Amino acid sequence: MKMNKLFLFQWLLLLIFTKTSLIFSKPHKIPRLTPLIQNIIQDHSNTFSSSTNDLPKEFETYYYKQTLDHFNYGPKSYSTFKQRYIINSKYWGGSNSSSPIFAYLGAESSIDGDPLGVGFLTDFAPQFKALLVYMEHRYYGESSPFKTMEEAVKDEDTRGYFNSAQAIADYAELLLHIKEKYSAKNSPIIVIGGSYGGMLASWFRMKYPHIALGALASSAPILYFDNITPQNGYYSVVSRDFKEASKSCYHTIRKSWAMIDKIASRKSGLSYLSRKFKTCSKLNDPFELKDYLDSMYSVAAQYNSPPSYPVTIVCGGIDGAPKGSHILDRIFAGIVAYRGNSSCYNMNPKPSETGLGWRWQTCSEMVMPIGRGEYDTMFFSAPFNLNNFITDCKKKYGVSPRPHWITTYYGGKDIKLILQRFASNIIFSNGLRDPYSSAGVLQDISHSLQAVHTRNGSHCLDILSKDSSDPEWLTMQRNTEVKIIEGWIAKYYADLKALQKGKMH
Repeated sequence: MKMNKLFLFQWLLLLIFTKTSLIFSKPHKIPRLTPLIQNIIQDHSNTFSSSTNDLPKEFETYYYKQTLDHFNYGPKSYSTFKQRYIINSKYWGGSNSSSPIFAYLGAESSIDGDPLGVGFLTDFAPQFKALLVYMEHRYYGESSPFKTMEEAVKDEDTRGYFNSAQAIADYAELLLHIKEKYSAKNSPIIVIGGSYGGMLASWFRMKYPHIALGALASSAPILYFDNITPQNGYYSVVSRDFKEASKSCYHTIRKSWAMIDKIASRKSGLSYLSRKFKTCSKLNDPFELKDYLDSMYSVAAQYNSPPSYPVTIVCGGIDGAPKGSHILDRIFAGIVAYRGNSSCYNMNPKPSETGLGWRWQTCSEMVMPIGRGEYDTMFFSAPFNLNNFITDCKKKYGVSPRPHWITTYYGGKDIKLILQRFASNIIFSNGLRDPYSSAGVLQDISHSLQAVHTRNGSHCLDILSKDSSDPEWLTMQRNTEVKIIEGWIAKYYADLKALQKGKMH
């Protein structure tokens, strides 16, 4: 049963991750950033609704009257919307104890699955007697200022409020409200986020150090902007994961792209490929199939976690095909192994709430130049071309992306030189099987800007729930992070005590 759920989650992520052909014929794909596969299940339903009814009773849902525009003073800026957040006070030691607040920063999906999926908070809350807070990112889930996501991203006057700076300002305002609500003036806040949320956590600590004592930024590729990281970093790690799992599988995949193109070029070739791969609708272009496979391999690598190790599952199908099988039969066997035997496979899913929102975010400020050349990975060539990307985004939204804004506003270049002098109390955690680790911080920057990574870890694995099957290296990674956070909190209370006695220098 557990394995069936795993396949369902992976299948749904694959569908979200795949291009949305309704927007562009061949858009450049910036892979999704999300810690939880479960977070996209409801997105894929295309109902654009969310619910927290299934959460245990200790998780209580609230709505905060949030400011629409934190950085302007025009009439529209004073508009408000309801921002959803969830509180768990079961483990809370109270405002008069040395009890912190663990605040999870929601990312590009609703927060429905976060309280149970991001188990780091509940697993370690009893040890810290922490108050737990889960905050939803504006425009996602129930926190959309303007009706549905679909309507919001179409409206030129409203989608400009949909950006990371406004989102972390939301979190700042909401956290101050929560501290007042719980009379927790002296309770330190640790912000926690994964993937895009991990980037937000690290940026929040740097922008709002008076609100957050520290940040745990899991699988946060903060260096995948402005050509700091080589374009092919992401796909190089995917390729390495497959090569380490099986060299024969790796070479089969590498050879398959040319075979797909060769067959597609023949008369009735696309019809043949449609039958061969049991597509739910006839292929219009070989790119649809190639992009589908690209996404499947990438998702398998990004979430290549124990005990199942999806890359091994895919390669098990490819390598396990009958001896002498055609190369495309072996590729199809990989699909069946990963996704299960289905009557057909959907190459063109409808865009979800998350897909629509992430497309806008990547077409505005989250411009991550991810691509690859002709022979530098196991994939077909798909270099990132900024001019083409700008053209595509302008065609969709009528405005150009701002590819240099993230590094202008948050930094990123010469990160060790800059951050060691002014930033502190951030854990950058990564698993090196995760393709996004190629743009993560993998070396300590200072004694309080620490990199914690594992050789076999996958995307955001460290902040997911504990499991009895967890390998020792994963347990050690989490324990290291907890020890660092304990140190931050102990020092904070020592400083607070000295300040109250007038002895702080």
